Amino acid sequence: MEPTLDLSESLARRLGTPADKLVAWPGKPFPLGASWDGEGTNFAVWSPKATGVEVCLFDHGGVERRVRLAEQSFHIWHGYVPGVNPGQRYGYRVDGPNNPRNGDLFNPAKLLIDPYAKAIDGHFLDAPACYADNNQDSAPFVPRSVVVLDGFPWGGDRRPHTPWDDTIIYELHVRGFTQTHPDIPEELRGTYAGLAHPAAISYLKNLGVTAVELMPIHHFLDEPALQRRGLRNYWGYNSIGFFAPHAAYATHTGSLGGNQVREFKAMVRALHAAGIEVILDVVYNHTAEAEPDGPMLSFRGLSNPDYYRLNPDDRSRYLDYTGCGNTVDARIPTVLQLMMDSLRYWVTEMHVDGFRFDLASALARSLHDVDKLSSFFDTIHQDPVISQVKLIAEPWDVGDGGYQVGEFPPLWTEWNGKYRDTVRDFWAHGAGGVRDLAYRLTGSSDLYGDDGRLPFASINFVTAHDGFTLRDLATYERKHNEANGENNRDGTDDNRSVNFGVEGETADSTITTLRLQQVRAVMTTLVLSTGVPMITAGDERWRTQGGNNNAYCQDNPTSWIDWRDRDEVADLQTLTRRLIELRKQSPVLRQRAFFEGHPVNGGDGCKDLAWFHPAGKELDDGNWFDRSLRTVGMYLDGRGLRHRGPRGELIIDDSYLLLFHSGDDAIDFTVPALPWGTSYEVVVDTTEVGGLPASGEGSDLVDGGDTITLDARSVLVFRVHRS
Repeated sequence: MEPTLDLSESLARRLGTPADKLVAWPGKPFPLGASWDGEGTNFAVWSPKATGVEVCLFDHGGVERRVRLAEQSFHIWHGYVPGVNPGQRYGYRVDGPNNPRNGDLFNPAKLLIDPYAKAIDGHFLDAPACYADNNQDSAPFVPRSVVVLDGFPWGGDRRPHTPWDDTIIYELHVRGFTQTHPDIPEELRGTYAGLAHPAAISYLKNLGVTAVELMPIHHFLDEPALQRRGLRNYWGYNSIGFFAPHAAYATHTGSLGGNQVREFKAMVRALHAAGIEVILDVVYNHTAEAEPDGPMLSFRGLSNPDYYRLNPDDRSRYLDYTGCGNTVDARIPTVLQLMMDSLRYWVTEMHVDGFRFDLASALARSLHDVDKLSSFFDTIHQDPVISQVKLIAEPWDVGDGGYQVGEFPPLWTEWNGKYRDTVRDFWAHGAGGVRDLAYRLTGSSDLYGDDGRLPFASINFVTAHDGFTLRDLATYERKHNEANGENNRDGTDDNRSVNFGVEGETADSTITTLRLQQVRAVMTTLVLSTGVPMITAGDERWRTQGGNNNAYCQDNPTSWIDWRDRDEVADLQTLTRRLIELRKQSPVLRQRAFFEGHPVNGGDGCKDLAWFHPAGKELDDGNWFDRSLRTVGMYLDGRGLRHRGPRGELIIDDSYLLLFHSGDDAIDFTVPALPWGTSYEVVVDTTEVGGLPASGEGSDLVDGGDTITLDARSVLVFRVHRS
């Protein structure tokens, strides 16, 4: 629907007001935002200390017409403008006290985005007019909010409701995943429609993942510093619209304002039809307004002291627990309401299946401390909508005491940073022995077993958008972020990686073979660990970022998925698919409850979980504290678990022996004799292409008590036989 051209005369006729004194009808304070009723639009915005608010309407030529909102209820300024239809671009100008020492920054020269805008159109262009200490008009340089029509033909859309223990997450970037895909039409690449294309969905289905975790799709902006360096914010952790899908990921963002909303919904509908859940990476902890001298775009001009955590010793400055210049203040009821309204909107109106909360510790801070019983948690836990979807915390921020892995309350799962560090350490340099590794392989009971949570509270990952790719973990020991324009100062130095003697790519086939073998071993470790595996898009395609471990501003092939066919790609894809299928077939590989180390009901004394030394004996206390030990066997007895077969028949689960060896040289390993197993069938061998046993699956059998040779940096997975 095309927006009406809002000339002063036509607005005056609708409102019954002189053209130079346009005043909206009273309207209603709720719901907040812009709400179209078929004949006009109600505008409502919260600004408790404002002395005047105008809604600014823009026609196609950019001509602005201002309409005063004269009514105020509960600190909400509101008014109804007849004839304003979906597609109409608008913003707010807000007057009030300007006293930076007290945190008040009202400035009617600044056009503000509606915090409840469901679509945002246009770009932020860095210019002095955008900053709070400048009285120039910012309108030519900032985006507009857009009135949208919420209706959408969802048809029979049904959420997959995948149980946590069956979930396999695939973290991807909407643009980067589709930007170069040869089977997606060029006009759809880099968009929601591209991700909804059958070629993209077929790939996800064939891989076997059950959920996509989308990197930020809340509307975000490019930071001034990046614009000055000729770069763009690619990752999207710079939000300004908590209700609005990012406009640049829509195929058409021109005259049909709000098309990004319809395209996003169509993408969700298509993914659901394929049985794939949609989880959003959401950034409520800070906004694109950055530090105090950053641009005034929305919250700062509406109520700076309420939306942000101010330094109590100097209220012109912010408390920054995010490393991004500001921290949103979730302690303020109306700000907390904004977050909850946003989350409910994405669940009820956009049909998403869950959220991953960026720097979640920053949202939970009460005063300076992270408070697990803060109003943020309480409100989510009692909400009948939000509490029923998947909730994932990134359990840290950059402030003191912000590292909270294992400390979030029930209902929450967590990105398990200790899993990442332990698995990287084991495979890179074997640091620390196998004691901590055993916890990570079996669901991290030391972190999640004491508060009623289950193994799936642990979101296991080795790589994510932030840091090296899986290939780069085996190729670089130092970051190479020069292209970011920060003299390689950005990004972590704590990579826990190994380069096998050469920093970067090499033509040495011995090294490249070893690197590929290392990646197979790490992928096998990840997918077969108890908990919820999260695979980073492209890791199964041998993706590299050239050693850049902070590619947040690399909107180019450095970050995009490479869809070219290569031997390494076929190798890793085959392995990943087989591992996921093996996990799906065997409940013992995706436990709902923590292992107990107790005998199962087989009557032979075998425990549900046992650990073996290369000498063929169970690990003793000395072995557990041997920091030089780089080899361990993990025995999983599935006889206590049952599941339904393809025809509904009851099947007793298999048992497995997994051998992990991160040493640089081969080692002999004696597999357990009876009662543990009569023989062992090799089902995964990471020294072989695709993880396929050299003689074919099911053909390699090892007798219990035999001694085998484990190659350097390898994983062997055996199915146990007892007859």
